[in-house]
Amino acid sequence: MSKKLSPSASDELKPYVAPFRFDGTGEFHLKSYPTAERGGIDKDAGGKIIEANRTRLNDYQEKLYAQDRWSLLLIFQGMDAAGKDSAIKSVFEGVNPQGCEVASFKQPSTKELDHDYMWRAMTALPERGRIGIFNRSYYEECLIVRVHPEVLAKQKMPKPLVTKNIWRERFEDISAIERYLTRNGTVILKFFLNVSKEEQRRRFLDRLEEPAKNWKFSMADISERGLWAKYQAAYQDMIHHTATKDAPWHIVPADHKWFARVVIGSTIVSALEKLDLKFPEVDKAEKSEFKRIRDALLTEGKGAAEKVTAKT
Repeated sequence: MSKKLSPSASDELKPYVAPFRFDGTGEFHLKSYPTAERGGIDKDAGGKIIEANRTRLNDYQEKLYAQDRWSLLLIFQGMDAAGKDSAIKSVFEGVNPQGCEVASFKQPSTKELDHDYMWRAMTALPERGRIGIFNRSYYEECLIVRVHPEVLAKQKMPKPLVTKNIWRERFEDISAIERYLTRNGTVILKFFLNVSKEEQRRRFLDRLEEPAKNWKFSMADISERGLWAKYQAAYQDMIHHTATKDAPWHIVPADHKWFARVVIGSTIVSALEKLDLKFPEVDKAEKSEFKRIRDALLTEGKGAAEKVTAKT
């Protein structure tokens, strides 16, 4: 059984967490966050941190599940080709899938449109002891819906409620719900994978040139790329107004996928470490019963062995 992170290990992870965390304190300017940051390390050193974080995460996930008190909600947002899918796959490699669940939020169905915009996300929240991963999330309601007004028109909102203040109201509602969740034992970590427009271009070309990646490409990706400036403005406003100390945003440099995984894994491990997770302790009465059952099983095994010896 591994122990809590040593002080040196905790200090080791700070450079990959603190610089990218925004909790709503002070001003926020998305342009101030680099997309190609490497944290002063090379890819080999990053790989070692990624592997160490996987081991730590696996240990913490087991304790989280056994303790059955806290839950962890991880939200991943980013432009197309920012690396959300691959980051989730890499960071959680080797973690027991029974304790994790990934939810992806695509275009809402007819049934989902008959509910408020948060409904489908609320039904996918992680249970106590579980890790819930949202690959895109309810924040799309302040991003794609804001950039594409025609999408908002299809949401069946009563016309008097669709005012110029709707985005600020959604920010307030989302923050209130996240505050409620954190007060009830859900730890929320939000990641914006901050990829540059040039790196997105390279990744799109890669998808077009490699047959195995063709399926990832959509013509819609190009049309959305044409709205880059509008999306950046929407992310700027959204992160600024929804980052809180209980549910902070992490602006992850995503031009180098390996470093993005260093930041994401280190952030998750550091958050879980603070929960002081432990396996539930067995009381004296149960331990006494365990000893009785153990003795009975040992006696049973000894009897079976003696029968085999007698037959031979």
